[in-house]
Amino acid sequence: MPGATIGLLGGGQLGRMLAHAGNRLGYRFVTLDPTPDSPCGQTAAQIIASYDDRDAARELAERSDVITYEFENVDADVAAMLEAESYVPQGSKLLYTTQHRLREKRAVEAAGATVAPYAEIVSLNSLQDAVAHLGLPAVLKTATGGYDGKGQWVLREATDLELAWNEASQAGTELVLEQFIKFDKEISVIAARSPSGEVRTFVPAENIHVNNILHLSIVPARVPLGVLAEAERLAVSIAETLGAVGLIAVEMFLTADGQLFVNELAPRPHNSGHYTMEACRTSQFEQHIRAICNLPLGDPSLLTPVVMVNVLGEHMEPLLAWMSKKDDAAEQLGVTPKVHLYGKAEAKHKRKMGHVNVLAPNVDAALEWVSQSPIWRV
Repeated sequence: MPGATIGLLGGGQLGRMLAHAGNRLGYRFVTLDPTPDSPCGQTAAQIIASYDDRDAARELAERSDVITYEFENVDADVAAMLEAESYVPQGSKLLYTTQHRLREKRAVEAAGATVAPYAEIVSLNSLQDAVAHLGLPAVLKTATGGYDGKGQWVLREATDLELAWNEASQAGTELVLEQFIKFDKEISVIAARSPSGEVRTFVPAENIHVNNILHLSIVPARVPLGVLAEAERLAVSIAETLGAVGLIAVEMFLTADGQLFVNELAPRPHNSGHYTMEACRTSQFEQHIRAICNLPLGDPSLLTPVVMVNVLGEHMEPLLAWMSKKDDAAEQLGVTPKVHLYGKAEAKHKRKMGHVNVLAPNVDAALEWVSQSPIWRV
């Protein structure tokens, strides 16, 4: 119940926003992260240590009533230890599954969803055989670790195979080849499930990436209502089949013929769900706190159309300049931009520094404001 202390494995911006939401409900927070003055550490008590430091993890357990993780690349063995010694409602099994693309794909298929045709790759010969079967273009990916386009090689010609294999095999992890899906749109659905089995989903977002980093999330997604319903159904099935507790984000590709392919899972709050902070009756962050604490889940209904746009390091200077002036374009378009900054000390190129939720009468007005704004022209 509120008044308890929630321990967070990870001290990034997701932990920061979880702490903000949980503080409003009356919860205290302590975070384990190796970075002094981390985004979450600015709003919670902080244990500064590496994620595989078992002594630090035990200290986190001693100071917490319930433990959650804010990103999936935490040490699964440490999560398993904490599960044995403390209360980790998400468990380590889901973390173990989603940390590995092959395990994740098999779990998604077991839930009745479709993934892109794929093959496990163990040698250059097996890569050549898989390409002969799956065709080109295809994407070679590390089975663990990759995000924001890292650990991925797009293969378009037969001559790409050897170079990609030579680079990928240096990663020291298993590899998987995926058939390249020609998709019209990418959408994501965030589902929340409590230990008692209650499941709620947020309205699917349409996502647009630039240089493999999420740029825009458009809500509601500009797809047929039947597609939205099917996407939510698949997310519920995956959450229930995997026994998820807390949030699970399900990223999907939508093809021209209306077929949905599940691309990735994330068992935590997700960048494409930041729109929920102002645009929904309950935010994804409050919903995650409610789920892991086994409180009744909140109403996730959408209150207003919205576009979430990421703020990267190169956008900070124009963003701050924009914030210091009156925004006539917002008034003319009838939109309300809401700025969220993460408290990171250094604005590095391509580093996520914050986001803006553009509340609007319709998504076209929000997109027009983004296109007119000087912030994202760099």
